[in-house]
Amino acid sequence: MCFTRKTSCVRRRFREFVWLRQRLQSNAVLIQLPELPSKTPFFNMNNPHHVDHRRQGLQEFLEKILQNALLLSDSRLHLFLQTQLSPEDMEACVCGQTKYSVADAIHKFASLNRRFPIEDEERKKGKNDADSDSESSSSGLGPSDDSISCGCKASTASEES
Repeated sequence: MCFTRKTSCVRRRFREFVWLRQRLQSNAVLIQLPELPSKTPFFNMNNPHHVDHRRQGLQEFLEKILQNALLLSDSRLHLFLQTQLSPEDMEACVCGQTKYSVADAIHKFASLNRRFPIEDEERKKGKNDADSDSESSSSGLGPSDDSISCGCKASTASEES
């Protein structure tokens, strides 16, 4: 399995990073994985310092993991970074319990050209401003529906467990 795109943009919750680290550790017992940033009991999403500190810690975690060739061979890592599948759906996909393969899930997510709602609003606003004096045109690819998952469940950033 290899990365299919130069960049990937997905949203993940802290608990999903915990799940990823546990799965990677169970598959690579002899490798000392980097630690995740500590989970503070009074984490406040409205505190920019808390959010930035955690984001930096998660970024460092991923950067260290991506330097290890053995960990790069784990399909869960690829699904984690290149799809919005939930941990349960990633596990089912890796275990062959879905109608789609790992490569199919990654390719389908990439081909949907997913954006987050705020990006869609900004893109539409920018398009409306830019196109106010011109006609709009269609790509001919048909309507884009971000709810299409073709068997791949997309999770939202606001889900809590």
